[in-house]
Amino acid sequence: MSHGAIPMADRADPIGPTEVAPVDRPLWHGRFAADPAPEMLAFTASIGFDLRLVPDDVAGSRAHVVMLARVGLLTEDERDRVLAALDQVEEEFGAGTFRIAETDEDVHTAVERRVTEIAGSAGAKLHTGRSRNDQVATDLRLWLRREGRDTALAIDRFQRVLLRRAEQAGDTYLPGYTHLQRAQPVLLAHHLLAHLFALARDVDRWRDCLRRADVSPLGAGALAGSSLPLDVDGVARDLGFAARFDNSIDAVSDRDFVAEALFVAALTQVHLSRIGMEVVLWASDEFGFLGLPDAYSTGSSMLPQKKNPDIGELVRGRAGRLIGELAGFLATLKGLPLSYNLDLQDDKEPLFDALDTLRKALAALGGLLDACTFDDQRMRAAADGPTSSATDLAEFLVEAGMAFRDAHALVGALVRRSLDGEARLADLVAAEPALGPDALRFLEPGAAVKRRTTPGGAGPEPVAVEFDAARDHLATQAGWLAG
Repeated sequence: MSHGAIPMADRADPIGPTEVAPVDRPLWHGRFAADPAPEMLAFTASIGFDLRLVPDDVAGSRAHVVMLARVGLLTEDERDRVLAALDQVEEEFGAGTFRIAETDEDVHTAVERRVTEIAGSAGAKLHTGRSRNDQVATDLRLWLRREGRDTALAIDRFQRVLLRRAEQAGDTYLPGYTHLQRAQPVLLAHHLLAHLFALARDVDRWRDCLRRADVSPLGAGALAGSSLPLDVDGVARDLGFAARFDNSIDAVSDRDFVAEALFVAALTQVHLSRIGMEVVLWASDEFGFLGLPDAYSTGSSMLPQKKNPDIGELVRGRAGRLIGELAGFLATLKGLPLSYNLDLQDDKEPLFDALDTLRKALAALGGLLDACTFDDQRMRAAADGPTSSATDLAEFLVEAGMAFRDAHALVGALVRRSLDGEARLADLVAAEPALGPDALRFLEPGAAVKRRTTPGGAGPEPVAVEFDAARDHLATQAGWLAG
């Protein structure tokens, strides 16, 4: 549903013979002799961005109404009238026909106003035993419980692209880098799976974050609970929460779950940013490791020959945006006294934007990686440089009994002499008494990557085990996501 498709109402029309309090006034109008100033409403209203909470506000209201009838605060007839009105409100929002009134400050006000228009005096009882403070906290937890899981599912789909490309990579290898300098050859599969495991930690973080968010605040009221016989535990169960709040002040003021979600989203985007940076580098002529697919590239408005890795660049750039949203929200929280303060209204826009941005990045970058090509020959040529086996030469000397520091110095000197133009490294190795012609086998193409045999390493044997670990992790992950 598009926010822009919802028209403004002039004023609410009379709804029939049942007289109730005016529905075109703020919920708190009784305390005030004057209507709110337009400038005040324009500054404090959140209706422009919190309408996406409608399904959650309706769900929370349904559970609340059922509970009110269960404890005798509503009759069965009143319950049924309000539930029917909530159904109609949800249908109107879904169809884009819901009309926003000028005094609708937020989604909660809009829903309650419309319910009261439809259900009359029964609708006016919807807010019994409830504050917008515990209501909005409930709505946002319900929203995050759903949207956070969807985000974790999007990460899972991206990981499966990485796994598929790693399986397709076979024995392709490329230079591994430290300090963006060629270090040692690694299998391309090993490199791609490194990103998969980083993202697996992100899914684990989403699982932890959503577990802590799975607590019902409904029944905490404004901050101190209620004197009414509310069934707080029953409402929590009806809404599918794992638990209910322990402290009413904490329940309405807690936004740890928002900060955690922003952190996990930002860190996931940082992990995508690293991949995006590699796409930018690898697609350049200087590297030439990766061919950009036409469907996931852009061109230049002036340079006809260009094919630009815009997805990688935007994924990289938007990491800064999510980091900023996390830092900004933590700054909002740091000075707030207990319990509720309207500063907390600013929890929604960064959270909504962070998850929207992250899921778009996962889809776009995942599509690019699924369709791109890898230049096997270019990668192998770069990895088979004469110095790529320097560590293997040093380890050969260690196996012969030389101290590693001495071996390191000896091989380093040979590399320096070769780079200075004295001779080819292979000739210097063959002439070195401690190495000799037998060591030349380490300089053969592909030899270095095959020698990486320790668990978790970059060679064929440990990578085969790594594939099993990756598949097991995704299987466990899928079990949670399906739960």
